[in-house]
Amino acid sequence: MKNSILLAMLLCVANIFAQNHSINGYVYDALTGEKLIGANVYDLNSLKGCATNNYGFFSMKSIKNITLKASFIGYKTYTNHFSITNDTIINIALYPSSAIDEVLVKANQVNNLRSSEMGTLQIPMKSADKLPVIFGEADILKTLQLLPGIQGSEAMSGMYVRGGGPDQNLIILDGVPVYNANHLFGFFSVFNSDAIQSVKVTKGAFPARYGGRLSSVIDIRMKEGNNHNIKGSASVGLISSKFLINGPINNNLFFIISARRTYADLLAAPYFNYIEKSENYDKYKTGYYFYDLNTKVNYKFNDKHRIYLSLYSGKDKYNKVEKKHGQEVIYDENAVPEWPHLDTLRWKTEDKTQLWWKNTTSALRWNFLINNKLFLNTTATFSYYQMQNYDLSAYNINNNSLKYNSSIQDIGIKSDFDYYPSTNHSIKFGISETYHTFNPGTNTQTFTNTNDSENNILNNSKQYSHEFAAYFEDDINLLKILKANIGLRWCGFKSGDKFYNSFEPRISSRLLLTNQCSFKFAYAQMHQYVNLLTNSNIGLPFDLWVPATDAIKPQKSHQVSIGSVYSINSQIDISLETFYKEMTNLIEYKEGASFLSKEKDWQTKVTQGNGFAYGIELLLMKQIGKTTGWIGYTWSKSERQFNTKGEEISFGQRFPYKYDRRHDISIVVSHKFSKKIDISGTWVYGTGNATTLAYTAYPSIDQEPHSSNWKNDVNEIYTPNIEYITKRNNYRMPSYHRLDASINFRKDKKWGKQIWNVSIYNIYNRQNPFMIEWDTNPVTNKKRLMQYSIFQITPSISYKIIF
Repeated sequence: MKNSILLAMLLCVANIFAQNHSINGYVYDALTGEKLIGANVYDLNSLKGCATNNYGFFSMKSIKNITLKASFIGYKTYTNHFSITNDTIINIALYPSSAIDEVLVKANQVNNLRSSEMGTLQIPMKSADKLPVIFGEADILKTLQLLPGIQGSEAMSGMYVRGGGPDQNLIILDGVPVYNANHLFGFFSVFNSDAIQSVKVTKGAFPARYGGRLSSVIDIRMKEGNNHNIKGSASVGLISSKFLINGPINNNLFFIISARRTYADLLAAPYFNYIEKSENYDKYKTGYYFYDLNTKVNYKFNDKHRIYLSLYSGKDKYNKVEKKHGQEVIYDENAVPEWPHLDTLRWKTEDKTQLWWKNTTSALRWNFLINNKLFLNTTATFSYYQMQNYDLSAYNINNNSLKYNSSIQDIGIKSDFDYYPSTNHSIKFGISETYHTFNPGTNTQTFTNTNDSENNILNNSKQYSHEFAAYFEDDINLLKILKANIGLRWCGFKSGDKFYNSFEPRISSRLLLTNQCSFKFAYAQMHQYVNLLTNSNIGLPFDLWVPATDAIKPQKSHQVSIGSVYSINSQIDISLETFYKEMTNLIEYKEGASFLSKEKDWQTKVTQGNGFAYGIELLLMKQIGKTTGWIGYTWSKSERQFNTKGEEISFGQRFPYKYDRRHDISIVVSHKFSKKIDISGTWVYGTGNATTLAYTAYPSIDQEPHSSNWKNDVNEIYTPNIEYITKRNNYRMPSYHRLDASINFRKDKKWGKQIWNVSIYNIYNRQNPFMIEWDTNPVTNKKRLMQYSIFQITPSISYKIIF
């Protein structure tokens, strides 16, 4: 009996030690060598596993005999059965697959049902590239706007997540914040889809490793470069062209370069030359262009050390020059009628307008595999955004110029650790510091005549601040059916003599009810120390980035969300989430103030208040098979209240946020007929945005004005009596909806592949409201409300080669 007990004890001890052996390595694309982020790695025998981190690395515990499987959407599943007697390093290569196998479907089910994350989605870039977009320019931010809880404006890349503002989204490119993600005044984003490897958006409770914003995190990772061969692509569209090339320089050094530029300014040049001649201009020239450039190099020292250097640079520039001269006859009224006195005045005019803005980001990253359980990533970051506007109006020797400049610059360093003590724990912790330099704006107006004079109407001096953070989070399996991500983040902000600091608890949990259904709960507290001061009358890029100061408190939010995920036949996932969010210390211009107000210090022009947002989000998604896509629906409400005495907005009452949208629907469908042809379509509907109108009689906030007499791009939609302004955002624009479609023709060549894309934006020519304003009817001489629309039906075509 004693021998039996002793033998059982020895077997238990042996089993414990056997379970201490670890398996770790990287999961990568077999054809390119690109690391795969979020791939599933698990043991079929123990039913335990993990997902790869942002660098494709995984680590897990295992017993002696293991059946290892690795899967990722769009790739063939890897399976290997073997035994281990010590810690093992294994790198897994996955091959792309156009066919869908059963195991891959099950892996997708496990990922959605069993993850502790909530309000988090990862969009495959192959899916985003298929969707129809305006001018045929694939844009990941527009794709994200098709998801529930995320909305934008007409054809614009700016995003509003769960009742938050555009500055409350942390958009990071390879770990570096991007402060202005827009090209062409917001119609395109700055991200070239060809250079992007993965996009992950979190709109609920952020994990503790993210901070500094209140509404969402959009984590964008660039490709690292083909490790095997020189590969590339090039495409030509209606308004822009782009190219990408990547590959190895030697066995350890790899690179990727991509670039994009518009050529609308070149195509329009003959038209402006015609105007110059027909209107007798000395010079008439106007144009707009943007470009962006992405580069990355990485060097592999060995299996434990690797460094990366990435760079993004992009710029938008609009300019207009008008020069004209002539002669004007002056009649002397005092002269005798029969002999009028004539004089000739020679005149010359010159008008110049120049507006540009640019982004620059860079990151130097070091990956260090300390041991088979501990992974370190240290990154030095740089981010710079600048905007400048210059206007000159000259008549003879009298000049009047206006110059405005604004910028923000970040220099930072951070260290992030991934620790895998056991299969039941995945721990992340780290520290960071960012040095901010804010230049809220210098606005100088100059008048020149016989006596020169200059009036500096806005002169905000630079402000400097330090932002600190430390975090710890554990993704832990508490029970077989219960999993949670529990974390705590500390953040500090030093601005002038003021130091703010706070602790932010985070929790996101999953309870597995059945093999097809799970229940989720999440809570997060967040703080934000940088603010985008938005002028409601002037669009981007005139908005200003400003810091928390002695007088301006940091923004703060609490968000609670609950939901459920249900899987149908292991192919369709249905998720339902409801959320409630409170925000404090939101920043807004006072009534009647703007960045051009006479006060020179921006802090005297603003007030702070509260925000409230709540809603329900439903998502039905299918990512497997020939027909893929999703249906999303959001019911939500977002309000603001600024009731500080003497600084009230809307008389201190609650009012709808500008982008409060009661109903939001999106339907996205893609179908692959064959390897040569696939089609995609999207239909979106949204309740009209709220806006402020001045009148004595007006409909309720949920009532839409009737429409009549549609014109090309302007529509008279309502005619109340105008007397005074009531509370803010007291009027609701007409609803927004449109249908888009695209088709791709693919053909394999000896040298690679060619793709023709034909897209139609706004197929049934809905004239959606972009803005409305008061006007006077020239016939009745009565006030009327006019609607302006931007895009009607817009076809586009593009050609792409992959080699």
